[in-house]
Amino acid sequence: MEYKKSKTKWVLILLGVVLLTGGLLRWAVLQPYLIPSPSMEPGLIPGDRIIVNRLSYRMWAPTRGDVIVFAFPKDLKRTFVKRVIAVEGETVELRDNKVFVNGTAIEEPYVKPGDYPPYGPEIVPIDKVFVLGDNRRESEDSREWGLLPKNDLLGKAWFIYYPLQRFRFF
Repeated sequence: MEYKKSKTKWVLILLGVVLLTGGLLRWAVLQPYLIPSPSMEPGLIPGDRIIVNRLSYRMWAPTRGDVIVFAFPKDLKRTFVKRVIAVEGETVELRDNKVFVNGTAIEEPYVKPGDYPPYGPEIVPIDKVFVLGDNRRESEDSREWGLLPKNDLLGKAWFIYYPLQRFRFF
């Protein structure tokens, strides 16, 4: 009988540790987000659910092409998902439906085709990034509200986890 009590005690302790660790991991490292708008189509569509690594930008700087989640600079209670196009020190310009970074057109196989207005050129200052939605015609991004302060970055998108048939890593 004593053995059974001891075993139950250890199972409960183990379960408590797993729940506590999982909660801390979720709170501090991995965060789920829902894609609410078509601004990142075709790669992310409304209803997709993604997992974001919240430690990414505490340890590394964002790089061009990263899909990021951030606090919207004009209302920090809202979160947005966009793609990093240019980082500090780079010059960004949009013309002829292409994006130029430091004068060179970048390859963007993820962009939804369509026309969008010219922008820039603009040099990205220290501690800021230039972000765009992949669906340029339906995206509120750096073209409208300016360069994104790095302090507003919440994390880097890792993968789509739902719906299951859309599961993929970024």
